[in-house]
Amino acid sequence: MSLKRLFLWLRIIRLQTLFASLCPVLVGLMVTHFHIGQVSTTTALITVLCALALQILSNLINDYYDYKRGTDKQGRVGFKRALAEGTVTEKEMLTACLVTFTIAIVLGTFLCYVGGWVIGLIGVTALLFAWLYTATPYSLSYLGIADVFVFLYYGVIATWGTMWLQYKAEGLAFDIRQLMPVYAGAVCGLISMCVLAINNIRDMEDDRQVGKRTLPVRVGKKTALAILGVIVVLMPLFAWLAFGVSWAMAVFIPASFLYYKVLKASGAQYNICLMLAGIVNLIYTLLVWMSV
Repeated sequence: MSLKRLFLWLRIIRLQTLFASLCPVLVGLMVTHFHIGQVSTTTALITVLCALALQILSNLINDYYDYKRGTDKQGRVGFKRALAEGTVTEKEMLTACLVTFTIAIVLGTFLCYVGGWVIGLIGVTALLFAWLYTATPYSLSYLGIADVFVFLYYGVIATWGTMWLQYKAEGLAFDIRQLMPVYAGAVCGLISMCVLAINNIRDMEDDRQVGKRTLPVRVGKKTALAILGVIVVLMPLFAWLAFGVSWAMAVFIPASFLYYKVLKASGAQYNICLMLAGIVNLIYTLLVWMSV
């Protein structure tokens, strides 16, 4: 594969978005270390790789079916989509989906061996929702209910599941009443909801034309921006619930800056806001490291 082709596929998998799956896993590992003083390196690495594979698969499926439905077109305001621009064929995209799916299954099988049926359930539902996100006539993204699943799978479930895996890998009993991973992961989930909200606010008019009833399309831009503000306010609250008065609560500062930029944004400026949201997730992860 040529260097030019490699960079093309890095753009296709949306490299700049992958903090959404990486950060909640890292937060889960740090919370685990706080509780038991150690982590299983092998299980941690495979958890990270599997989470990334699942998000990449979701991105690829999203690209394919948005193209088939006519949602993605040449000259779109958002990041360019390879199928719409004609830089890859449908066959190549489907092959990439199959390869990524296979990788996710192989990695997930190991994690199921470590974590049992609970991890199997998380994995199967994650694959299901990756498919349901855009691939059916009743896709989550077209019904405006994807935000809930983004909050859960790129937040609460990812962090909680990571901690569950670590306990099982170390042969320890996991107390499901532990709420720290739930609250800590919730902040990551809220940040990923910001990513989705920014993306959908940017694409409102195009989505309305093709019948994609995202939350901003349903409630309007002003209400969508107000909801985004509430999401930002909830971040330090959940950080406090997880870690008490700590550095983690300072996530409110970069999140507020992000919100300010979104309020002022228009057109392609939303793309910068999307990258800023990924940075907020990374900053929160660093703040958690400072808090535990």
